[in-house]
Amino acid sequence: MFLKIVIIFVFIFIFFNLINFIKLNRKQKVFKSKKQINFNKKNLNNWMNLTKKERFNLSKQDSVNYMDRRKLLLEEIRKEYKKISRENFEGNIKKK
Repeated sequence: MFLKIVIIFVFIFIFFNLINFIKLNRKQKVFKSKKQINFNKKNLNNWMNLTKKERFNLSKQDSVNYMDRRKLLLEEIRKEYKKISRENFEGNIKKK
C-alpha cells in the first residue's frame, strides 16, 4: 500500500516538472524569435513569414513605444507652456 502511494507521488512530481519544463521551453523559443525588424515595402515578405503571435507582439511593442514617446513629448510641451506662461505673467506684472 505504501509503495503504491509513493509511486503515485513520484509520477505526479514527474508530471508537474515535465509541464514546467515544456512551458519554460516555449517561453525561451519566443524570446529567441524576438526580432527587432523595421518593416517597409521592401521586406514585406519577412513580415508575412512571421507567425500571427510574433506579428501581434511586434505591433504591441510598437504601440507601447509610440505611447512612451508621445507621453515624453506631451510632458516637454507642458513644461515649455508653463515656462512661457510664467514669462508672460512676470512680464505683465513688470509693465503695470
